Amino acid sequence: MTMSPPSPPYSGLTGKPSVLPLAAYRASIALDEPFQPSADPVPADRLDERVRTALRLLSTDPAVPRLGLRADSLRDLSATDATARRRLLGALLTVRPPGALPDGARDAVDAVLGTERGLRPTVRAAQLPTIAGEFPRTTYRAAESTALWRGDITTLAADAVVNAANSALLGCFQPLHACIDNAIHSAAGPRLRDDCRTVVTLQGASEPTGTAKITRGYHLPARYVLHTVGPVTDGRPRASDAEALASSYRACLDLAAEVESIRTVALCAVSTGVFGYPKDQAAPIALRAVADWLDARPERFDRVVFTVFEAADESAYRRALRSSAGL
Repeated sequence: MTMSPPSPPYSGLTGKPSVLPLAAYRASIALDEPFQPSADPVPADRLDERVRTALRLLSTDPAVPRLGLRADSLRDLSATDATARRRLLGALLTVRPPGALPDGARDAVDAVLGTERGLRPTVRAAQLPTIAGEFPRTTYRAAESTALWRGDITTLAADAVVNAANSALLGCFQPLHACIDNAIHSAAGPRLRDDCRTVVTLQGASEPTGTAKITRGYHLPARYVLHTVGPVTDGRPRASDAEALASSYRACLDLAAEVESIRTVALCAVSTGVFGYPKDQAAPIALRAVADWLDARPERFDRVVFTVFEAADESAYRRALRSSAGL
């Protein structure tokens, strides 16, 4: 699905995008209310049963034809196995736009996602070793209050995790696409997309590069998700790209700091995937932006985690931390 939101509004005095402040959407997405799923998790041996139920109830959803399927194909699933059925449910939830699920489907989807969350291992951000502990010779300024961790960010129990979003802010609409945007929306569930639509609608424009928005995390171990749009590069990044990337990290920390309960933040490697920012250039920018922010507010967060998924991203951070020049 492609979207073409209107261009962001600009201030005539500054020339910078006018960004919707947290106060203007906080209540609209019930940011401060704990998430209460509509159905409880089920035992692991009943997970496929709930997946079947969800697919049957979603068979009337207008998004079904987007997968090239007919409604009756989701009612008779005898020719598929449990893995294929779960992939089909994930693909359907990925392609459907924001909006209410068919009657009963929300309960079934909540049961599936809640069960899967319980089956995944959870890593506590506050217990990860610091960069100072892992790199005893580093001169990185923020080494005592930051960590470097490679893994699946949807399993990380931080107060807030960062999602590398696109400017539509609604997630990835490509079925089973292996991007962090899709991974986070898939694990959190469809309410996340609904909240993002609410925010963009209130803003009246797509999300500008280098800014951030916050929503609840729903079925994620993290209570909140910080959505930021990094720069898209093709070839050698320009100075403006580097500033936009640093701005994304600052915006996430600024916004997280507005929510008093957030003490741990897990950052992702913004823009280094499909957005094309070279990993070895992106890592020092992220490290420096975070160190500068923490220098100004050293007591605000207990731990900031640089989370990477690919080995190449981890290597880029390790090289930067070993040199630590200017960091």
